[in-house]
Amino acid sequence: MEMRSSLAHARGLGPAKSGGTAHWWTQRLSAMALLPLMLWFVISVLGLVGADYAAFVDWISEPGNTLLMVLTVVCVFYHSEQGLHVVIDDYVHGEVAKLGALIAIKAFSYIGGIASLLAIFRVAFGS
Repeated sequence: MEMRSSLAHARGLGPAKSGGTAHWWTQRLSAMALLPLMLWFVISVLGLVGADYAAFVDWISEPGNTLLMVLTVVCVFYHSEQGLHVVIDDYVHGEVAKLGALIAIKAFSYIGGIASLLAIFRVAFGS
């Protein structure tokens, strides 16, 4: 038995009233981007064990490290926002609660991401 209307079937829309494929693909692409970025991050952090603040500033001030750190932060916050969005869509059933949770997740992602980027730039380029 088909649960979608004829128009939704023709448009390829499911119960969420959107294709959903783009969301699925962006989450998979961000996960694939995070694999090498997190490998780089873990190796870099292990190399900084025992280093002082000046050594960290020297490390983060290198353009390649700054760029990779920025990409890592952007991907982490974007990927986590995408994943939490799916969890909220699947498990929160009240419309008000769902909207509030989605707004909170989006706000946390933007505020946390911007704060992290500002911290990276402040350390990398000086106060």
